Amino acid sequence: MSTGGAAIGRIVVGVDGSQPSRAALRWAVRQAHFTCSEVDAVMAWDGPARQDGRPGGPGATPAAIAARALAETVHATVLEEGDAVDIRQRTRQGDAVRILLDASREAELLVVGCRGRSGIAATVLGSVSTQCAQQAGCPVVVVHGDG
Repeated sequence: MSTGGAAIGRIVVGVDGSQPSRAALRWAVRQAHFTCSEVDAVMAWDGPARQDGRPGGPGATPAAIAARALAETVHATVLEEGDAVDIRQRTRQGDAVRILLDASREAELLVVGCRGRSGIAATVLGSVSTQCAQQAGCPVVVVHGDG
């Protein structure tokens, strides 16, 4: 997906397939459209790096499953938004917070989703979004889910 022009900024967005992360990706895509930025959609996965399966089938490796889930989420989001922006898809094994912080080192913006909660709990951010907001070297946008 391409804007046809040179991107002038970079937005990193954490994607895990949840509704809040899809909302964060939609937000990042819209922001990228307005700011002529490219989007790095990053999915972290944690688990053993098995090599005993084919992508998407029974026994598929965690990396293949993460890559497929990320591709499906990005495809559905971009089709929904209709904006053509540069989106790079990245999957990494390891702790989500570390991976997002590393990916956003030279970014203009980091966007993460936060699972919606009801009542008082709605004012509390999740552990990944809290740690990213506290430790990132760039501005962070936390997009709340519908709950």
